[in-house]
Parts: sequence; C-alpha cells; structure tokens
Amino acid sequence: MLMERGFVEQTTGDEAVRELLTKQTACYIGFDPTASSLHVGSLIPIMALAHMQRNGHRPIALVGGGTALVGDPSGKTEMRQMLTLDEVNQNAKCIKEQLGRFIEFGEGRAVLLNNAEWLLELGYIPFLRDIGRHFSVNRMLASESCRLRLETGLSFIEFNYALLQSYDFLYLYRTQGCCLQMGGSDQWGNIVAGIDLIRRVEQATAHGVTFPLITTSSGAKMGKTAKGAVWLDGGRTSPYEYYQYWVNTDDRDVARFMALFTFVPMDEVGSVKEMQGADLNSAKTVLAFEVTQLAHGVEEAKKAYEESLRLFGCRDIPKGIVPSSAVHRLKVGKGFEMAGTSQVSPTADIALSAVETSAVTEEQLKIGIPAFKLFHIAGLAGSGGAARRLIEQGGGYVNDRRIEVFDALITDNELKNNEILLRAGKKKYHRIVVR
Repeated sequence: MLMERGFVEQTTGDEAVRELLTKQTACYIGFDPTASSLHVGSLIPIMALAHMQRNGHRPIALVGGGTALVGDPSGKTEMRQMLTLDEVNQNAKCIKEQLGRFIEFGEGRAVLLNNAEWLLELGYIPFLRDIGRHFSVNRMLASESCRLRLETGLSFIEFNYALLQSYDFLYLYRTQGCCLQMGGSDQWGNIVAGIDLIRRVEQATAHGVTFPLITTSSGAKMGKTAKGAVWLDGGRTSPYEYYQYWVNTDDRDVARFMALFTFVPMDEVGSVKEMQGADLNSAKTVLAFEVTQLAHGVEEAKKAYEESLRLFGCRDIPKGIVPSSAVHRLKVGKGFEMAGTSQVSPTADIALSAVETSAVTEEQLKIGIPAFKLFHIAGLAGSGGAARRLIEQGGGYVNDRRIEVFDALITDNELKNNEILLRAGKKKYHRIVVR
C-alpha cells in the first residue's frame, strides 16, 4: 500500500516487511518539536502513519521532547540552536494537537508519546553501561549523518543522538511491542542502529522503512514558498494560503501528490495521470480541497474553496476523479456541491475572510493613498519601486479594475462592503479594510 502510493525508498527487506504487515503491527515515527508547528515537509510521515492505521495497524507518533534537547545532526550542516525544556514542551503540546487531525488516537487505535517521559529519567552511567557499550564509535563515525558533519564540527551532545533514538526504539519494543520504525531517508542510519540494539539486547528482530525526500518536478524542496515554509498551523499559514499552495501544484506533480497527501483511491489517482488542460486543473482543485480538509477541517476547506472560486472562477470536477471521504463528497457540476451545502456559483457573494488583510484609517482613504504605496503596504510588492513597475506593466488591479497610473489615488470611493480588494497579477490578492 505505501509502496504503491510512493512512500517507500528503502526497507530492511521488502519481503520481510510485507510478511510483518500481514498481521497487526505497531509502528512508530518520531516528530521533532523544534518549532510550535509541523509543516508540509512533515506530511509524508504523518500520512504514512494515517495509512497504516487505515490498514489495521497501530501507529505510535513519538514527539521527541527529550531528543529535541540534544538535536539531531542528520542532514544538518551546523548545530541547531539549543532550546529550553519549556520551549520544547510547549512545541510538543502544539504538535500533538496537529497530529490528532490526521490520526485517530484512543484505546487500541494509535498511541501518542513523548520520549521526554523516559529519556529525562535516564541515569548517565547506567545508560552508558547498558546501552552505550553496544555501539561502535568507528561505525558511528562512518555513518552519513556524522561523516558529513566532521568537517564543520560535530558536538559531543549531537554525537549521542543516535544512542538516544536507538534507545527509543528499544523502549517502544519493550513497552508497546513495536518492531517497525519509519522515517525520512536521512534517518536510515539511526533506524538501523536501533534495529541492531534490539537484536543485541533482546535477541529479537525489528525492521525499518524510510521515505524519499519529496521535491517538486521543478526540483524545489517540498513546502517552500517565497514567504518561507508552508505550516500546518493556521495561524502561520492560513487555510486559504494552504489551499492556494496546493491548487497551484505543477501539472507534473498532481497525480503523485494526490497519491501521497490524500486518501483518494489509487484507481482514481491513476485517471489523473491521463488528464490534461481543464480536467487537470479541476483535479488540482480536488487535491487542494482534500489536503486542506485534512489539515484544517472540512469547514475551513469549504471556505477556502469558495473564496478561491470567488477570486478565480469555477473549475468543474472531471468525471474521472470523484473521490469520497467520510466527511464530504465532491460531485460533478458547476462548481462543488458539498454534502449538506448548496451549490456554489462563480458569482456568489462570498466573504474573503481567509485572504490576507491590512487596515487603513478612514482619514487616509478620504485623502487618498497612491496606488503604488498601497500595493507596497499590502505586501503585494517588495518595495515602492517594485509596486510602480507592477502597475506600469498592467499587473495592478483594484476591485478587478486595472490601474492605469501608478500613483492614482485610491480613495473611499473604491470601498465595497467596507473593503477594497487588491490584485497583483493573476493570483495574488490582498484585502484592505477600514479600521
């Protein structure tokens, strides 16, 4: 199942892992609480656990409240900034809430743990005697995560990270019966070290699966935009911005991302591979709605869709891709017809609550604000000069009216329902309201 959808890069043995998964299996993935939110780059492990649950297995989401105090050197060129225990605990609490949107936690369903519960209680000398003696320094130095850092400097505290992650696997094997660890491709060395520790200490067999690094077809790192990371926290990346990130997916990535980041059945994903033009654009709408409702709930996904519809017009849903979910069903027709809601038309009067908003005073609008200054204030251009060029090149709009002169005064005459809608180019919108 994971392999068919594109999740698997490497395993400790394809046949052995398949055999393991013929019965209910406890599997775990670690999540690093170095920020108060996960981002789109974390969706691969999150969705992997969600798919495992849907296929009858028992996921363990492990928040690294203990290991975050040490820092994972894997894939890093320099040591991470050290966080305080209070910062790590607050981040861990936020991440737990986000994971609960994708995975059903409860008796017999899934487990949410924080490794601070056991790592902070470890005695240093007993840990070295019981765990450290099983690790070869030569082998650790030869691992990719250490080898890449030796030139720039590897701290002793980071050098211990592999021991702590390996101990996590051993602890979960003992307490949760967990014998499968999954993670990003940069975690292969740490996963194998944990498997070896379980073999040495418990004389038992465990397995590992790693995921590929996901990039767009253009070669860009997944989840990066001009504004920075695309966060799962609606306070950092609004549901509307999140929806727009996905609806603007490169044509070449639509089917692949639908397989990875949604629960759309694979036979329907297969039909997307053959789509072109308008049908492919409609499939992007399905992709955007599906991923947004997973991260932010169906109501926010509806709102983001409706606002996008108001701004960009209607995209019919192609007959080849009509995914079902427990929450909603997308239907063919003029726009979406959501379960329990009325059909939305392109001319619907929809509040733009998710579009980024800036406020100006009533006095400012009475006097008038030069268009290029207003676009700069709104963040639709990086500077006054850039805003001027945007307008001179025909890319500046006020309430869908093209601005002909860069310093034209925008006044309260432009207010509609106490707001002004600015647009830069085809897709960048910003709302101005009176405070």
